[in-house]
Amino acid sequence: MKKLVCIVIFLLLMFGNLLNAQDTILFKQQLSLWMNYNPESDLYIHSGARYIPQLNFSFGLKNNQLLDFEASANIFGSFNTNLSDSSQTDAKLKPYRAWMRFSGKQFELRAGLQKINFGSATMLRPLMWFDEVDPRDPLKLTDGVWGMLGRYYFLNNANIWLWALYGNEKPRAYEFASRNTKYPEFGGRIQFPLTNSELGFSYHHQSIDTRPLGAQMQPLASVSENKMGIDLKVDWHIGIWFEGVLSARNADLGDFTNQEMLTIGADYTFGIGSGLYVIAEHLILSNDKKALAFNQATNFTATSLNYPIGLFDNINAIFYYDWKNSSVYNFVNWQRQFNKYSLNLMAYWNPKQNYLPGQGNENVFFGGKGIQLMFIYNH
Repeated sequence: MKKLVCIVIFLLLMFGNLLNAQDTILFKQQLSLWMNYNPESDLYIHSGARYIPQLNFSFGLKNNQLLDFEASANIFGSFNTNLSDSSQTDAKLKPYRAWMRFSGKQFELRAGLQKINFGSATMLRPLMWFDEVDPRDPLKLTDGVWGMLGRYYFLNNANIWLWALYGNEKPRAYEFASRNTKYPEFGGRIQFPLTNSELGFSYHHQSIDTRPLGAQMQPLASVSENKMGIDLKVDWHIGIWFEGVLSARNADLGDFTNQEMLTIGADYTFGIGSGLYVIAEHLILSNDKKALAFNQATNFTATSLNYPIGLFDNINAIFYYDWKNSSVYNFVNWQRQFNKYSLNLMAYWNPKQNYLPGQGNENVFFGGKGIQLMFIYNH
């Protein structure tokens, strides 16, 4: 089924740009080229290209309702070498987004391959249930999930989310086991506006399969997992937020029976030059046999500094500190922004072994020490 969807998306994107321009048809495209040098890697030169064509259709209906579609593909290839005796190539074509949506003034219903994300945190996100966006990635890429999402917006800006997902197998951020695709996933979220703040409660149910883990854990084909989350964001003189998640499994999996995550964060723009924007977050993560025991707690702290230079240049630095292993992850990105394209020069100095939670994105290469040059074209 997914292969069929991939072929349909590719054909739509190939021929959609040949259609006559109309208000209801929009074609976008993004091309990115990169070169990465990492002297600590066996193949220390990484290069590649990625092309994401996107086609949108929209049809106006009665009563201010809208029916729209989006189809996009992720087409990329890479070439890695040490310039002497070894090299490696890779190429893939896969659907990136493929959804249809029916919406009105206060509701929307979207089905297909889509991006679902929510929560208050920005770098260390317990509520990263359905995406894997790395804040260091200039493209902010993440695979979507297959399913249906419905949202209703009240007049006081409160909103309700309901979703049902099916056919998503691989583990996502913070997860250790694949899910059993015979059973659907489902959940929801309710979000309330408060005075200068916003409060949200989230829930998700899924079935995981521990058999591929072998001797590491009981080989169970179906283990029910319930995730419960709460997040609060307050906007006073500075922004302050909190995000917490409890994941409970209905089988004895030892220290992986329960997982707890808590993040607190704040941001503020200092009146230095053009304005120095600072974000700081701290995450406590623990896997325990007993819920909320925090016997296996690990701590991570993250800081982001963002400073604009003139109209076209921006410098962003992100630092993570792993308290358990006493290790620091360093990342700096200088970006030059033009009308339709941007140039990113990135430098990183990180441990070879990555222990950052939820940062397993295949689209970024920030292990060890190195530099990366990336060119991005949007049209």
